[in-house]
Amino acid sequence: MAPLSGWENFYVIVGSSAGALTGLMFVVITLVAGNVARRAGGGELAAYGTPNVVHFCAVLFLAAMLSAPWESLHVVGILLVAAGVAGATYASIIARRVIQRARLVDSYDPVFEDWLWFVILPLIAYGALVVAAFLFLGDPTPALFIIGASMILLLSIGIHNAWDTVTYIATERLQPPDDEKDVKKN
Repeated sequence: MAPLSGWENFYVIVGSSAGALTGLMFVVITLVAGNVARRAGGGELAAYGTPNVVHFCAVLFLAAMLSAPWESLHVVGILLVAAGVAGATYASIIARRVIQRARLVDSYDPVFEDWLWFVILPLIAYGALVVAAFLFLGDPTPALFIIGASMILLLSIGIHNAWDTVTYIATERLQPPDDEKDVKKN
């Protein structure tokens, strides 16, 4: 398809970045999983770790989808709507998980930055995909820029949130409990 052909390098770069970052998330979670599982439930990873992998995989899916040799752009439009609606639905689920974690964990209340990066920005990115899908069927050129911006936003969200999650785990969750600190002092 002519409108998609100029974007091939973009999709290769962004898609391979998303794939590599997804693999890196698996490595990091594997390295810290024993300690996190021992000190907390799986709710923290479900609320704050899993969305990163989902966003990276969404970018990988979009890059693969837009690189495929489609016979008709209508199929791409339908898939974009489906991806956008699925992503927005997932961001809503994450909002619910963040609220649940805040109720269960007395030591942490989500701040505006958490809401921005884990809920608001993903909703914007996935919502933009739905808008782009409808534009795509008329004139694909502006829609491709919206899709590209959404993909970069999702990558940035995943990178930010992965860093936020890993630094939280490293600084807060991997410290020995207060009773172990007291034993070492004596």
